[in-house]
Amino acid sequence: MDDLKRRWARLEPHVTVVGPDDGRPRPAVLLFHGCGGLRDHLPRYAAVARAQGWRAFIVDSYGPRSWGRAFTLSAVCTGLSFRGHERAGDVLAAIQGISSRSDVDQTKLALGGWSHGGWSIMEMMSAAPASNTMGVANPGDADLSGVKAVWLMYPYIGPFAFNRLKPWRHCPKVLAITCERDHLTTVRNAERVNAMIRDCGAQVESWIAVGTHAFDEPTSNGPMRHDPELTDQALRRFGAFLTDVAPTL
Repeated sequence: MDDLKRRWARLEPHVTVVGPDDGRPRPAVLLFHGCGGLRDHLPRYAAVARAQGWRAFIVDSYGPRSWGRAFTLSAVCTGLSFRGHERAGDVLAAIQGISSRSDVDQTKLALGGWSHGGWSIMEMMSAAPASNTMGVANPGDADLSGVKAVWLMYPYIGPFAFNRLKPWRHCPKVLAITCERDHLTTVRNAERVNAMIRDCGAQVESWIAVGTHAFDEPTSNGPMRHDPELTDQALRRFGAFLTDVAPTL
């Protein structure tokens, strides 16, 4: 089993860095894709972060594992493998690795997760520091104190998310986006999860978006439909969220 240092060494070559062209320590947001892997919408959020004076790090969990889209759609998106608690080790390793960079302000970190990525963040937040369920040998070594905010974009909170109502051990500011027509959850289920996060002391803002799951991804597949106008609204909210967490301009 990897330790955090080894996991970050595997992930780092597959991380895309977007931000101001300087070496100044800046707030950083770590972006974790959905079960379908890297898609065209995450760079748009990274560009918004850059415009707000943040650094954005798009973390590819599949590149180090040599997984292609066909495999992940059939295995990960169906819940057969690589569930949220297993990917939580990637989140921890990225936090540790990115916070150690000289061009990052380690006291001002945000996490952003889309669907499976949001599930992974939530599993990381709820697991005990000494837990052996997160796919890394030393999860307790990661310092979460610099994580000031979490952006949960239609996180997976369905039947396989067994810990969705388990209290978090670290409770930063949260913006949770739920889709009215999400085929993977009901709004009622999402609001129960959001209430649990609030109960642990976090400030949680909830946005009920009128679209489907993955409305900001520029493809339409099955019950999921791209909505360009709603996507623009999500991008504006993302920028405002980062500004509220750590204004830099």
